Amino acid sequence: QVRLVESGGGLVQAGGSRRLSCAASISIFSINAIRWHRQAPGKQRELVAALTKGGSTTYVDSVKGRFTISRDVATNMVYLQMNSLKPEDTAVYYCDAEIFDEHYWGQGTQVTVSS
Repeated sequence: QVRLVESGGGLVQAGGSRRLSCAASISIFSINAIRWHRQAPGKQRELVAALTKGGSTTYVDSVKGRFTISRDVATNMVYLQMNSLKPEDTAVYYCDAEIFDEHYWGQGTQVTVSS
């Protein structure tokens, strides 16, 4: 059973930073790709950042240069460092692990950016 638990959300002022964490119940090396998504109220879920097993990263244009996805293989943790936050970054953030075409999701963590 793959379990993902996000944490680190909260209220932050515009221009501030926040680091989200995603704790995986299995070795990160078992995961083909791990992604951070977000969903704002009334909007569709959006892929924010992705990290492959090989270490390649991709980002949606709106967060490039501000967000960084990373991992700690020793602790099976994946992070999303968010800098220069904007009110439009307000959303519930979810991590998603892809393993052999199956996707496993965490419960999400709310990030609210005040202007």
